[in-house]
Amino acid sequence: MMVSSVGEAAVSGVSLVDMLNVLIINIFSALATGGAVVVAQLLGARKNDRACDASKQLYLVVTVIALIISTLVMLFRAPLLRLLFGTIEDDVMQSALTYLTVSVFSYPVLAIYNAGAALFRAQGNSRISMLIAGLINIVNLIGNSLFIFVFKWGVGGAALSSVLSRGTAAVAITILLLNPEHTVSLRRGQRFRPDKELIRRILQIGVPNGLENSLFQLGRVLVVSMISLFGTTQIAANALANNLDAVAVIPGQAMSLAMITVIGQCIGSGDEPQTRRMAKKLMMITYAVTASTCLVTIACTPLILKIYSVSAEALALGMTLIMIHNGCAIFLWPTSFAMPNILRAANDVRYPMVCSIISMLGLRLVAGYILAVHFGMGAIGIWIAMIGDWLCRSICFFLRLKSGKWLRYAPGLRVAAGQK
Repeated sequence: MMVSSVGEAAVSGVSLVDMLNVLIINIFSALATGGAVVVAQLLGARKNDRACDASKQLYLVVTVIALIISTLVMLFRAPLLRLLFGTIEDDVMQSALTYLTVSVFSYPVLAIYNAGAALFRAQGNSRISMLIAGLINIVNLIGNSLFIFVFKWGVGGAALSSVLSRGTAAVAITILLLNPEHTVSLRRGQRFRPDKELIRRILQIGVPNGLENSLFQLGRVLVVSMISLFGTTQIAANALANNLDAVAVIPGQAMSLAMITVIGQCIGSGDEPQTRRMAKKLMMITYAVTASTCLVTIACTPLILKIYSVSAEALALGMTLIMIHNGCAIFLWPTSFAMPNILRAANDVRYPMVCSIISMLGLRLVAGYILAVHFGMGAIGIWIAMIGDWLCRSICFFLRLKSGKWLRYAPGLRVAAGQK
């Protein structure tokens, strides 16, 4: 909203780069998820010191990978933007390049924050993650106000504010993890050195999940590149819709993260009946909170859109896209994006990866191109194809969960069965 005061070109440039940033952030989140699953399973098996060792390996893995990604993006940022969004207008491209150049510096600290937050959630202490998330927003809000409105730094100021807020969060959560009183602490367990077994377990879950998320976000980037063919107005409308739609599914995403902890600990304890009960219960809660927030967002959207300083055409199209997303998310989002975390918590990572990639390629990209470009439906065609992708994912994940095959990959349950 603050960037919109600089103009539609700035909003469009930031939204395009944020699609790429989300792709990279999802790599960090996937690795953090891998670490959280391993830690939760070890805690469920009452191996607390080993869980502390796993937390150190997660920090090591995400830091190294984040530094590599940051270096590559910085070196190839201009060719990368031209490759993905080469048809956009010059002022939009300049805004995007400025925003990406500064944003790159936030990748390592954001990776560390994601790892730390995942470790607190894995031990059932999500309150700390919530408080630090609040800290991020306060620092970011102050920074944006100062850099955009006072210093007039535009998109560069917005990116710098993100770097400072994420850096603050990374430092804060790391200091808290050094407290030995926590169940999972960076000061407990063995000394900080590479552990091949734990790194392998983290990557065994994190890499397929990261590949799935990365290809999914890459698909979204390619979809936005299709939308960019239709001009700045449609890019801006797509950006508005993505912002508000992201808010609508935040509680559902929170439940997705809770599933990693709860199901992971059930798996680690070897309790299959409890695992099934909690999976069903968590899905019911996810449906309830998702429906509530989507309906509230739909009701508040006309008022919220008035805050944005964009054209009437962009606002009208944004409203249409939000209605499409939130109306369908009530029924399909939980099974599309929350349910696969139940499978991942049981180490069943390849099935959701394959299903997601095939669905994204066949429906979100191919069908989206046909509807948007061939039939000239633009952003609306893209979003209709997105709903088809959700439906396909929902069917695949529901059938997998119902079949019980996902439990075959759970190490804790296999151990328990052997003991019986």
